[in-house]
Amino acid sequence: MSEPVFQNLNFESVQNSFMEIEHIKSIIKNKIHLLGFGFDGSACFRKGTRNGPNAFRDISYGIETYSPYLDRDIETIEKDIVDLGNLFVSDQSERSWHEATNYLIDVFGKVPLREKNVKLITLGGEHSISYGPIKTYLEEYEDLIIIHLDAHADLRDGFEGYHYSHASIIRRSLDHFKKGHELIQYGIRSGTKEEYDYMKSHQTLKTSRKEFLDSVNAINNQRPIYLTCDLDYFDPSFFPGTGTPEPGGEDFHSFISLMKILKDKNFVGADLVELAPEIDSTGNSSVFAAKVLRETILAMHKDKR
Repeated sequence: MSEPVFQNLNFESVQNSFMEIEHIKSIIKNKIHLLGFGFDGSACFRKGTRNGPNAFRDISYGIETYSPYLDRDIETIEKDIVDLGNLFVSDQSERSWHEATNYLIDVFGKVPLREKNVKLITLGGEHSISYGPIKTYLEEYEDLIIIHLDAHADLRDGFEGYHYSHASIIRRSLDHFKKGHELIQYGIRSGTKEEYDYMKSHQTLKTSRKEFLDSVNAINNQRPIYLTCDLDYFDPSFFPGTGTPEPGGEDFHSFISLMKILKDKNFVGADLVELAPEIDSTGNSSVFAAKVLRETILAMHKDKR
């Protein structure tokens, strides 16, 4: 088996300005950066996604670096991957979420992502952790398309007292949408009538795999694309290790079909969330998630700068 691709580092503080400067220096031109955000404080059914970021890394000891689907190998691009470790999360309170999120936004908000070709893949954690990177990307790219893969619409205006709940991530992202931004949703199979009314009226929801893939394929190759992928997008028969499983989900090959398209697009950033490794005692969900990460990195990497 291949050596692990990712190193497990940890930030010391979210409030130390010197550390902030050092972390900005760790962000490198023309690199793909990995960042863990282990928070599941607003999870309303089953917790455990706080352990997701390290599970992605730990399982890399046991999987091949080569993708037979994309005919690309992590080993050949290892120099272009930077692991920034995990954001410091002192506890699972809303205050800690705000501290870590504000730190992420502050650090990456100082980096000209487009100009320096800096790409970020954030590893969750529950889906609420996607707010920071999505907000940062929306502010950087005035014509950004967000692709949202999920079992749930996540369009609620807060849930169980959390304004920034995992069930509200897309609603909170829409707070920052401008005229040139666009949302494409696929895999959604659970939500309120109000959420479905919104998706229908704004035509964000694709209801078949063909419709979804055709819509992505039609995107201009220069237009920036950000992927937010809640792993409960996959059917629980394939991926049980998540907090809110929903029957009727997609399989791994639907994701590969998307990656085969995105490898030729301007794929600028992503987050992969809702892996709860301890829920699946077999470890299969962690392997599944790590391979989703492998394909995401390989589709995002461009040989020519």
